[in-house]
Amino acid sequence: MIPGLDGLRAIAFLLVFACHTDYLLFGWTGVLLFFVLSGFLITGILNKMKTRFGGREFFLKFYGRRFLRIFPLYYVYLLLMMGVAAVLLQAGYRPNYMNEFYRQVPYAFAYLYNFFYASATFTPHKFLDHFWSLSVEEQFYLFWPLLIFLTPDRWQKRLFLTIIFLTPLFRLATVFVLRSGVFPFFTSDVPLGLYPLPWTHVDAFAMGAYISRYELPRPKLQFALLLILIPAAGFATQYLSSGTLTPSGTWMDLTSLGYPFPIANVFKHIWGYSLLNYCFAVLIYGVARQGWFVRALEWKPLAFLGKISYGMYVFHFSMTWFAARIRDLAPLSEEVARPLTALLAFLATLLLAWLSYRFLELPLLKLKDRYFETDSSRRPAVERRADALPAEPV
Repeated sequence: MIPGLDGLRAIAFLLVFACHTDYLLFGWTGVLLFFVLSGFLITGILNKMKTRFGGREFFLKFYGRRFLRIFPLYYVYLLLMMGVAAVLLQAGYRPNYMNEFYRQVPYAFAYLYNFFYASATFTPHKFLDHFWSLSVEEQFYLFWPLLIFLTPDRWQKRLFLTIIFLTPLFRLATVFVLRSGVFPFFTSDVPLGLYPLPWTHVDAFAMGAYISRYELPRPKLQFALLLILIPAAGFATQYLSSGTLTPSGTWMDLTSLGYPFPIANVFKHIWGYSLLNYCFAVLIYGVARQGWFVRALEWKPLAFLGKISYGMYVFHFSMTWFAARIRDLAPLSEEVARPLTALLAFLATLLLAWLSYRFLELPLLKLKDRYFETDSSRRPAVERRADALPAEPV
């Protein structure tokens, strides 16, 4: 295993959780960390498999292992929430919310929720909103193995760099298309419509892929400069666009570091993703290849949270909705209700994720080597670890 990667998964999840419980506006970027980590790990797996297997075995083994790791929990959650929604609908509790869930869930079943998220008819729903990123991950899995398989090793560096530099142009072209209104299916809110589309984030995966094979010059210096540049650029552009560092008039605006969701001002939705993705790529490179922060990231509670991060991500947003129902039971001040909601949601998510990992995910992990064996006893640590615990937001 690569020391520190479970801890990074945990940090990515905690960023997202802090955002969804209204404690850290910058936390939405945890999804970007997951994307870069996926590109890093999956590209390593694919390149190792490419040296061992022909086309049929390469794709069969990769997709078979992905299927056993990703699909069971994903679809168990959807079916479970359909049952819960049916019970609540029968009881007459929040019928409009439950009916909205049923309207949206077919997109999640088809792994197309990210396109629905970008649509003009999208309505936020905490049972499903976070599934847009799982859709992006699955769409990445569809085309990336073919791309790696068909690209000779000597051309991969050029491929990754081309994708990295072209992706901002993809985003810019998408902005013009969304503004034109030529596709009425998509929302007129350009930053929101751009955010969940798969080509918006392809540079994150390519940056992860790049650092899986190639060196970065002076990574410590780069990381230090990025830690200064990111908030400086974020706050500067926010001030230029709004005339203040706190557009909503509250201190919480400062927790966005100048990147409130969805990022928009001063063309930040064009260049901001690239800047954030690259910072995460340097961080992953430092942890995985140079041992940065490993002692802290291997702290047992953090590593355990990273190990079950797939279930944590899948369950957490709906648990914030259920935990928030404490407001229906008793009149509570926001100063009490908000931290209590976050605590209850975290504990419920932790319990469900552990049960899922122990009784659903682990038994299925054992089937991967039985039916889609890849000579795991001789596989490098990066591949063994990545195959056992995928990086998706997961």
